[in-house]
Amino acid sequence: MKTIQLHDLTFEQCISNTEVQQAVNGVAVLINDEYKDKRPVFLTVLNGAFLFASELIKKFDCECEMSFIKVASYDGLEQSDEIFTVMGAEPSLKGRDVVVIEDIVDSGNTIETIIQILEQEEVASFKIATLFYKPEAYTKPYTIDYIGLEIANDFVVGFGLDYKGLGRNLTAIYKLKQPHMKNLVLFGPPGAGKGTQADVLKEKYDLVHISTGDVFRYNIKNATELGTLAKSYMDKGQLVPDTVTIDMLNAEVEKNPNANGFIFDGFPRTEAQAEALATLLASKSTEVAAMVALEVDDEVLVQRLLERGKTSGRADDADEAVIRNRIKVYYAETAILKGYYEKQNKYFGVNGVGSVEEITARLSTVIDAL
Repeated sequence: MKTIQLHDLTFEQCISNTEVQQAVNGVAVLINDEYKDKRPVFLTVLNGAFLFASELIKKFDCECEMSFIKVASYDGLEQSDEIFTVMGAEPSLKGRDVVVIEDIVDSGNTIETIIQILEQEEVASFKIATLFYKPEAYTKPYTIDYIGLEIANDFVVGFGLDYKGLGRNLTAIYKLKQPHMKNLVLFGPPGAGKGTQADVLKEKYDLVHISTGDVFRYNIKNATELGTLAKSYMDKGQLVPDTVTIDMLNAEVEKNPNANGFIFDGFPRTEAQAEALATLLASKSTEVAAMVALEVDDEVLVQRLLERGKTSGRADDADEAVIRNRIKVYYAETAILKGYYEKQNKYFGVNGVGSVEEITARLSTVIDAL
């Protein structure tokens, strides 16, 4: 399947030029039949409908006139509820039979605005012709009289439709390609075996493991611009701003543009950080699929860490009071994020007691269902 890149997004072909032309022909036949004894005014909605209008009007066999109107509703991928009339129809449409030519009808906000204008103009009659129609998105009561093709509620470009100004000249139709990425936020209290499971999961699902601690150490050790900036805060005993951390993570994500997904380890820690991560991933047309948290009884964790402390050489593994405080801090952080992701139905607690293989199997059950 052919794909194209427009600005920062990838689109894949979903409707061929042949299918587009067949849709235009179908609308032309109906309009010719209804308006053969009239002299309609074809009111083209700019900018998107210009190609459709050009093809359609060439196929109209009788006398007609043309007029144009320009309204604005889209900003990038988002459609605004507020419609602005940039250029009104000229000359006067009073008493005329009008055929509105639209490129696409989704929510119907633009159509509603145009109909209000036509009613103010006191036209004799009007009908709506659109090349594409999204029935799932349409929310208005007005009848769409001529429809070339009904399509799914995808963001599409081509044949007059654009993304930030690009794509209008394409003769086929392309929809936004949604990457099937499995981005996980992996949590686990100290001693739960999170690091071990992250290593297993990244191999099993071909994911990129991003440990915030490792990222910080790499940037500081290599004196990168972000590392130097982070160190300047740390040297003053200050917390590193979230923006710096996000920029580091963004750099890691951009190093792996073809990744099947990421395991975020050690980030986010707050709801603000979770929102920042969501914004970062949205800019890559993806999102966090799940927060997966290993759940282990406190006493089991304490015993595991004390046992590990005998060989790890880490002072924080040898002091039970320090261990219990670390676990307490973990729960305080997790509670915030648990609530955040639960609201999105993305929180999954997994029993973290058992062999490595048993725990991996439980995690895999969750991940495979995403």
